Order: sequence, then structure tokens, then C-alpha cells
Amino acid sequence: MNKYIIKISCSDEKGLVYKISDILFKNALNIEKNNEFVDKENAKFFFRARVYGEFKETTLKQELLSSLPLDTNISIAKSRKKDIIVMATKESHALGDILIKHYSGALNANIKAIIANHEDLKELSQKFDIPFYCISAEGKTRNKHEKEVLELLKNLDIDYIILAKYMRILSSDFVKPYEGKIINIHHSFLPAFIGANPYKQAYNRGVKIIGATAHFVNNNLDEGPIIAQNVKEVNHEYSWKDMQRAGREIEKSVLNEAIDLVFDDRVFVYNNKTIIF
Repeated sequence: MNKYIIKISCSDEKGLVYKISDILFKNALNIEKNNEFVDKENAKFFFRARVYGEFKETTLKQELLSSLPLDTNISIAKSRKKDIIVMATKESHALGDILIKHYSGALNANIKAIIANHEDLKELSQKFDIPFYCISAEGKTRNKHEKEVLELLKNLDIDYIILAKYMRILSSDFVKPYEGKIINIHHSFLPAFIGANPYKQAYNRGVKIIGATAHFVNNNLDEGPIIAQNVKEVNHEYSWKDMQRAGREIEKSVLNEAIDLVFDDRVFVYNNKTIIF
């Protein structure tokens, strides 16, 4: 029997859980697990349920919309592996970790291709039999290079783009058609040390913790909704390269945590923040 994830957000009011549960029951759906959260400051209600059964999606949505507040948003997704593209540049640690997870069957996604702006990771990709496309940015404007990448993406039916150390800033023209679908791993504990060379910035500042942040990409550099973060304590004995090595381990674990959450439909985005069940 098919399983589905139902996500609902709306203004908070009394009786919402009862109303939703009653409609799901009347549509012959069984709730396997559900979570709720109320943002009291904004009077906003969030609901996620994993259900199974057979139903008509249009009928279910209409019944929910007619019973819940006017600002209700509903997402119904069949439980399945997501189709993704991974974009990278030269660094192999984040991509390699995803490829191993994919190879072992632990990644809740199908990697349809890897796109890079250098050839460095081609051999690694080939070891896992994943199609690899190099679209060089050498001698091209950002606009021209992005158009070439977008042209390739048009031919690939995907749910998400994962930036596994893709070291280029994406323009709003690139982000717009994939809004809410691009996940980036940033090599610092945002909002600190945004932009280039964060480990040198951290070293020069004498920080006592380093970290990594996985976030959705929007039109503001490194300011998209945060999905996952982690940190590690460091001290004066660490060089910036030591910090970089330690940071790369954090980057891998944080990116993996984030994509697991997103691929399992556990993330709501609201007011440039995330609610995660």
C-alpha cells in the first residue's frame, strides 16, 4: 500500500488536529505518525503526517482547504526516492560522501548526474557509474556559463540540486526556477564568516569553535533558510589548514543530515527559517 507525507501550514486555531484527522479518516487514510507545532509568536500551525492508503488527491485537498483557515498550504508527496543533481567544483569530500551513501543504498535519492565546472572529479564520478558533465566557466561571463548549465538541467527531471562545494555564486536568474530546491553546504557556522576563505577568516579572528551550515539557496548570498548546523571546538594549536580539515568532516555530516531531512519531507520553510519534524 502506498505511503504519503502530508504537510499542512496555516493560521492557528482550535480544533485543527481534530479536523485534519477526521478528514484523513473519512478518506480511508491511516496515520502512521504525525507531528504538530505552533509558532505562538506568529500564531502559525504546522502539521506533518505519514499516512498510507488509497485516495484521490484533489478530493482530499479540497476537503482540507474547505475546513481549514483561508491561508492553508498543503503538500502531499508520495514516499519515494528523490531525483537529484549534485554540483561540485574540485573538492571531493562532500561529493564522495554522498556517492558512497548512494552506492550503499542509504541515500533516499537517485543521483541523475554530477555537474562540475572543472574536470577534477570526473574520475571519482565514473567509479560510481554516475554521469558526469563538465561545463567550464573559463573565459565565460557568469551569465553565459549559467545559461549552459540551465540548458543541461532542462533535460533532467529533478527534485533537488545539491551544491557539494560548488564554488560559484549563483545569480537570481539561476536560483529563481529552482527556488526552494537548491541545498548548499557552507564552510562556516553562518551567519559568521560568509563569502570566501572562511577558515582563514576564522583563524585570523582566533575563534574557539568552527562549524558548517547547510541551507537552502536564495537570492541573498549565504542567507537562505538554515536546515542543519554543527560545530567543533578548536584552540590556538590549530593552523587554518587544521581547521579546514576538521571543518570538512563537519561539512560532510551536516550536508548529509540536511539532505536526509529534506528528502524525507521533514522541512517546512517559513519566514526564511525552517521548522523541522
